[in-house]
Amino acid sequence: MSFVVFVDGSANLPKKMLDNIRVLPCSYLLDGKNVVYAGEVEAFDYKTFYDGLKNGKEAKTSLLNTQLFLEYFRPVLFGGQDILYVSMSSGISGTFNAARLAAEELMEEFPDRYVHIVDSKGCGFGNGILALKAAALSRQGTDCRSAGRIVDEAVPHACQYFTVDDLNFLKRTGRVSGVTASIGTILNIKPILFGDSTGHIVSCAKARGRKASIDAIAKKYAEKRMESDDKTVCISHGDCYEDAKYLASLVKKISPEADITICVHEPFSGAHVGPGMLGLFFWGKER
Repeated sequence: MSFVVFVDGSANLPKKMLDNIRVLPCSYLLDGKNVVYAGEVEAFDYKTFYDGLKNGKEAKTSLLNTQLFLEYFRPVLFGGQDILYVSMSSGISGTFNAARLAAEELMEEFPDRYVHIVDSKGCGFGNGILALKAAALSRQGTDCRSAGRIVDEAVPHACQYFTVDDLNFLKRTGRVSGVTASIGTILNIKPILFGDSTGHIVSCAKARGRKASIDAIAKKYAEKRMESDDKTVCISHGDCYEDAKYLASLVKKISPEADITICVHEPFSGAHVGPGMLGLFFWGKER
């Protein structure tokens, strides 16, 4: 391996996908209790977590700080390897900036080593699929600087479209107004959201009813998908597995060759989108 790839728990990658990828822990408060999530999505008690959110428990997340990056990155650099870290979007978290500051400090400390920080402009599998690309480049022997350029250039093609079941979770984080959330709830309006080119979550369409919103996500896939040797498609869900399977069936009808991974949505960003979140992540022509 020519360099080490890091992500954090928000990348949503199951263990089978973590070849040459190291995961940094995230932490969040759930009803005032601090929970450290180390990225082991298979061990995540998602039913308790999402049922708790449904029943009024509040989850608050905090950014990964510079000290954590120094702690995890320094031994790798001391051991003679370079680092590429794929961060969650700078548009929704200060984590990218904290990692950048750590990289600057460490490259002064280790002038012969290189640390590249990728702003994924996304979250969940949105940064996970970029980390998969980085890990593949490392296995191929690509040097870290070249790989960093390649992954940065891939960011606009890492598409992520999702819907939510309850707009009030987005209201709490300022993604939609209180009026929009109220009207949407009354009229059963489901937004189709995506990570835009600036890394912010914005609405690109609306659908009336859950099934229509899932169909709309599949339509976005049909419009945006890119012909590529990489057939990776990822679906994450906030405890709505049957909906995830339905979305996967729609994707297969469009692209029978798609290599689909279905996984529960991790808690770090799941706290903001809530139970019923359903997301599709894939390589596209553009966002």
